[in-house]
Amino acid sequence: MKAMKRSTLATLINATLFSAVAGTSFTTLAADEQAPTAQSKQLEVIQITARKRVENAQEVPVAASALQGDSLDAASSAGMDIRFLNAKIPSLTVESSFGRSFPRFYVRGLGNSDFDLNSSQPVSLVVDEIVQESPILKGFPIFDTGRVEVLRGPQGTLFGRNTPAGLVKIDSARPSQDFEGYAALSYGSFNSIDFEGAVSGGLTDNLSARVSLLRQERDDYIDNRLAGNEIDDVTGGYQETAARIQFLYEKDDFSALLNYHTRDLNGKPIVFHANAIETGTNNPRPGFDPEVIYQDTVQFATQNVNSQGASLKLEYSFADYTLTSISGWESAEIFSRADVDGGFGCGNTFVPGCPTPEMGPGFIFLASETADALPDHNQYTQELRLASDFAGDFNYQVGAFYYNEEQVIETYGYDGLGANFLTGYVRQDQDTTAWAVFASSEYQLTEKLEITAGLRYSDDKRDFTASRYASPESAVANLTKSVAPEDSHVSWDLAAAYKYSDDINLFVRAANGFRAPSVQGRILFSDDVTVADSETINSIETGIKSDVLDGRGRVNATVFYYQMDDQQLTAVGGDSGNSARLLNADKTVGYGFEVDTQWVLTDEFDATFNFSYNNTELQDDDLYSQGCFACTITDPLTNQGYSLDGNSLPHAPEWIANFTLRYTKELGDGEFYAFTDWSYRSEIDFFLYESVEFTGEALLEGGLRAGYKWFDNNYEYEVAAFARNITNEQVFIGGVDFSNNSAIVNEPRFIGAEFKVNFF
Repeated sequence: MKAMKRSTLATLINATLFSAVAGTSFTTLAADEQAPTAQSKQLEVIQITARKRVENAQEVPVAASALQGDSLDAASSAGMDIRFLNAKIPSLTVESSFGRSFPRFYVRGLGNSDFDLNSSQPVSLVVDEIVQESPILKGFPIFDTGRVEVLRGPQGTLFGRNTPAGLVKIDSARPSQDFEGYAALSYGSFNSIDFEGAVSGGLTDNLSARVSLLRQERDDYIDNRLAGNEIDDVTGGYQETAARIQFLYEKDDFSALLNYHTRDLNGKPIVFHANAIETGTNNPRPGFDPEVIYQDTVQFATQNVNSQGASLKLEYSFADYTLTSISGWESAEIFSRADVDGGFGCGNTFVPGCPTPEMGPGFIFLASETADALPDHNQYTQELRLASDFAGDFNYQVGAFYYNEEQVIETYGYDGLGANFLTGYVRQDQDTTAWAVFASSEYQLTEKLEITAGLRYSDDKRDFTASRYASPESAVANLTKSVAPEDSHVSWDLAAAYKYSDDINLFVRAANGFRAPSVQGRILFSDDVTVADSETINSIETGIKSDVLDGRGRVNATVFYYQMDDQQLTAVGGDSGNSARLLNADKTVGYGFEVDTQWVLTDEFDATFNFSYNNTELQDDDLYSQGCFACTITDPLTNQGYSLDGNSLPHAPEWIANFTLRYTKELGDGEFYAFTDWSYRSEIDFFLYESVEFTGEALLEGGLRAGYKWFDNNYEYEVAAFARNITNEQVFIGGVDFSNNSAIVNEPRFIGAEFKVNFF
């Protein structure tokens, strides 16, 4: 079996490299035979900051992709939250069991399906150069954004802890001395209103400012049809406001950028549908309607999020150096309450109030209504970095980083049968402190070959206490447990970039990264506080980045292989109840490839086509998990539980693909355009074990945007119509397995129109 897998890997590597190089050679020859005219447009240069300075993405020895401009605007239409990034970039998926407030990122199959507010992820999110560690901070909406970058593979040297899988990096539009801005207003399905705007300009010769605002509203549109609790349009809506203000001071060799941002979300949690999956299949049950539920406590469902933060970036250039200081503070609060079992009634004879005369849809073993809260949270970060800017072949940067997070997490249990009284309460207190020192260097070994190397020493410690004051199930109501895991680690990376020609760059990169120890103390339904040791990863990748057809085409391809030791996994739910516990897998192996292409087909047509293949496998003979309450598990059952050895990772599709096509045509005094984008991910497993019911079907979603732009003096106007998920394909994207075969459904079709004005 292992020999066959090595053969498969070799075949994939050879096929990918051959197709990329062959395609490059073919298009280069075509360009030589038929060079475009000087008036023909070319692809824009994509700038990224993978090495903490602005560089041409084609010259950086990192597997990176960027989403910006029209593609970013179209994908985020319809008031979408950050989950719109799902499958828009090779090897990247995003999902949530909370909704708009708690996104979970996966890169190359590596992620974390934990639903606890204390969970950590192996994919880091960095917004305006400040790490967003709390899962609630990660849900801050994307607006007035310059670009979104995804760096695949370990990024531990420059970005530190909790980046073994990669990094999502978001950069907001910066203040400018020139007076400029925009305002956009859209209206669409479910009475959705989306306003976004920004204004920027100079306050003095040295000081400029930018104010950005987002307001989104959507009516509830999902009906509750439980007899005796029938409520039309009871859930599915939200009201969200976010704002950002920045001040930029620039004089001579010094600059200071102050950023303050805030968010207020008042909405409803994601909807759980009880027994939505037909037993023995992964199909919807007969008569299933994603806009109808049968819940006994939906009227109490709510989700409120408040967050704010500030950062100050100081830069001073002197001689051949730049000194950078980045100070950050982030704070978040959330209260989210949901009918988790997704139905009504219960059949558990050991729980007070059960069994009930009626239950449904289908059999409901346990009535579960819970709430999660983050009433107190503060995160402080400080980075100090010195980077050289020598004219010669050698440059470097060195720095230090400090991180502290203090938070209180609360979990509430309710009657779950519509009575609205509290039955359980757990409080988690955690203080996390981490610090690091790092160094990275680039050396131009020859005219064509550059070597990059980096090291980072990280130290991480958590002080954690979980206290239970009441439990819906346990006879021992009062329980307190404390742990204090700590660890240190040296991350490294080594890369070589070879300039094969002016238009072709080859690279190879080996890297090591780690995720600090994690704690799971969700003891509302269990007595265990579990700790996962640090996970470490060694990764190697090689690729080609090429511009072809005299700048009218771009073909980038990467082949990768990684081995993760002691991977942190979360066994969520299962027949043990609405709980979660941490595991360490002895070894996880992943391999695959990514292809990222852009094309100017004609002066009127632009296209992109991206796809990736990811194969992941858990390799641990002693790794077991409890199974679901009512699904059909295909893993071997042992005395310790279901064996997970050989399984792929949850929410890790093998195939991801994305295609966009844009048409523009001068018309009258303006320009007509039409843009379509399609994203695909293959089937996924919702949980660590493999089962028939909790295998998510492949998902294909398409979008369309068409509009007209015209200029009038210093204004550019735009009117557009758009649609998201235009085929209205709705499939199950997540599940709840501890009580019944509950499921979560993706967003329905959305149709809207927008008016936008840019001013200069």
